[in-house]
Amino acid sequence: MELALETRGLRRAFGEVMAVDGIDLAVPRGTLYGFLGPNGAGKSTTIKCLTGLLRPSGGSMRILGIDLEKDPVAVKRRVGVVPEDLALFDRLTGAETLTFVGQVHRLDRMTIRSRSGELLELMDLTSVADTLVADYSHGMRKKLALAAALLPGPHLLFLDEPFEGIDAVASRQIKDLLHSFVRRGGAVFLTSHILEIVERLCSDVGVISRGKLVAQGSLESLRAGSEDGKTLEEIFLDLVGARDERAPAMEWLSG
Repeated sequence: MELALETRGLRRAFGEVMAVDGIDLAVPRGTLYGFLGPNGAGKSTTIKCLTGLLRPSGGSMRILGIDLEKDPVAVKRRVGVVPEDLALFDRLTGAETLTFVGQVHRLDRMTIRSRSGELLELMDLTSVADTLVADYSHGMRKKLALAAALLPGPHLLFLDEPFEGIDAVASRQIKDLLHSFVRRGGAVFLTSHILEIVERLCSDVGVISRGKLVAQGSLESLRAGSEDGKTLEEIFLDLVGARDERAPAMEWLSG
C-alpha cells in the first residue's frame, strides 16, 4: 500500500501541554481520510505540523514519500492547504487571488489563466471573479480557498473544517470535487465536526483524543470492531469516552 502521508511518533508540545502525543498516521494514496476528534484534541495542531506551519517536538513525517524536515519546499510544491481561517487576502479579487497563487508556484501565465478560468467556473465564482474577496460570503470564500489550493495541481489536500458554515449547494459542489480529485489518484486529509458528512464522504478515518490517536483504519474496519448498527457518531463517542455524557436538565428552559 503506497502512502500519501505517514508519521512516526509525531509529537508537539506547548510548554507542559502535549497537544500531539506520539501519533502514527498512515494515509493511503487515493483515499479521503477524515481526521476526527473533540475540540482541543490536537487536530489543527497536527495539520499545522504536517503542512510545515509548526515544527514538531519529536517524531518524523513523510509526505508523498518526502521527508518534510529535510525538504519542506519540495513537499509544499505538491500539497494544497485550506486552513480553517482560509488565509485569503481581502483586498484582492477572486481572479487576482488565483493569479497570485499561480505566480508563487511559478506557473506560466497561460497555465494560470486556463486553470483559474476552469476553477472559477467549477466553483460557480465566475460572476464574482472581479469582486473583492472582502465582499464574498463565507461559502464563496471557502470555495475560493479550495480553488487556490487546487490551482498548482497538488497530489495531497489538507482541509481544516471545509464544510463549516457553508450551505448545502456549496457543500455538494465541494464533495463532488473531492471525489473527482481522489478518483484521479489524489489524497485528501480533512478534519470536520460534522460526522454525518465524514461518514458519507470518507473511506478512512483516524480519531484523536487528548493528543493520542485512539483509532485508525477504514470505516468498514471500525464498524466491524463495534456493535452492529452503530453510526460513526456512536463509534466516535465510544472512542473518546463521551458516550454517556448528557446535557444537564434545565427545567427553567421549558416554557
